[in-house]
Amino acid sequence: MERIILHCDLNNFFASVTLLNNQTLVNMPVAVCGSKKERHGIVLAKNEIAKKFGVKTAEAIWQAKLKCPDLVTLPPDYPMYEEYSRRVQEIYARYTDKIEPFGIDECWLDVTGSTMLFGSGEQIANAIRLAVKKELGLTISVGVSFNKVFAKLGSDLKKPDAVTVITRQNFKEKIWGLNLGNLIFAGQHTTKKLNEAGIFTIGDLAAAQDVTLKKLLGKNGLDLKNYALGNDTSPVLDMNETRIPKSIGHSVTGENNLTTKEEAWQVILDLSEKISTQLMKQGLYAATVQLHCRDTELNVKNISKTLVSPTASATEIAKAAQEILVENYSWELPLRSIGVRAVNLKNTVTAVQQNLFEDSAKELKKEKVENSIFLIREKYGNNSLKRATVIEKSKKK
Repeated sequence: MERIILHCDLNNFFASVTLLNNQTLVNMPVAVCGSKKERHGIVLAKNEIAKKFGVKTAEAIWQAKLKCPDLVTLPPDYPMYEEYSRRVQEIYARYTDKIEPFGIDECWLDVTGSTMLFGSGEQIANAIRLAVKKELGLTISVGVSFNKVFAKLGSDLKKPDAVTVITRQNFKEKIWGLNLGNLIFAGQHTTKKLNEAGIFTIGDLAAAQDVTLKKLLGKNGLDLKNYALGNDTSPVLDMNETRIPKSIGHSVTGENNLTTKEEAWQVILDLSEKISTQLMKQGLYAATVQLHCRDTELNVKNISKTLVSPTASATEIAKAAQEILVENYSWELPLRSIGVRAVNLKNTVTAVQQNLFEDSAKELKKEKVENSIFLIREKYGNNSLKRATVIEKSKKK
């Protein structure tokens, strides 16, 4: 039986929830913004009215106000967002127990086994959409398809408060003419590489030669082509199922801009320590490291590096991130913020299998040292053992 997958995306979630308690502002342009004082003065979310003025997520507040002088800015309320996310998922659970969150405001649902009770996938999507609006005062866009990738794409095609159906019969007509950026996992860096090779649309990607894609992007290129062809078979996980997270990361916007790679190294190492701790707590290893950096003019770079072997070591994660920085950042402008993320996570079993045929004696030795650091900190606190680099940074302050 053909699978029936929904992707439910709450429209302008942060702004919509914030406005539930600020009804006097519903007809005004509103944006939820980070704190200027803490140097996070950017737009986190905006309502539909602000969007019509051209206000964009992640731009600076001053930029948004140039476009929309009457923009009302409000602080985020994360506990309330979590509460409404939970309530929405309770509505989803009336139709299926196969619910896989994708962030706080998006979920995939597998309703294949629910059609005998609730009707077609489109009927279920509309029933959920109406229930969320009536009971919670929020709107959602829902994509309905035979796989997760196309369901996600469908929910993005028509907003707000809409249902889009992509079938095996109509997907080529509906999506192959769209730009690559509409496809999940085709990020800015990936899209740029493909564009340089003359691949601009999802249809171009589907028709591209395997050898070309493998040369450009490795296995990721072939995976993306399969997504474009509708060959995604990844399951929607049960809510109660233990799952490996997609990534673990940390970022920081410091009190002062970073002006040298040496200053950046101290921050990268500190962030990698935090990531390493979380990896060890969950028994996970990172196969890929991603660096996020944003300069003082808010230009953003997100670049990844695949490791020779998966690791949970703070030192190895930091080294990979620093290599990305040295190879890809020219320091024409200072860095305003920096982030490190461990991606493509493996559990202990798969990580060990990947290392079976490698000379891993040195890696095992490093891992023992990192594990010892982790155990000491778990027992005596994070400040019980510090790296010399971090101590030097504190002295300079």
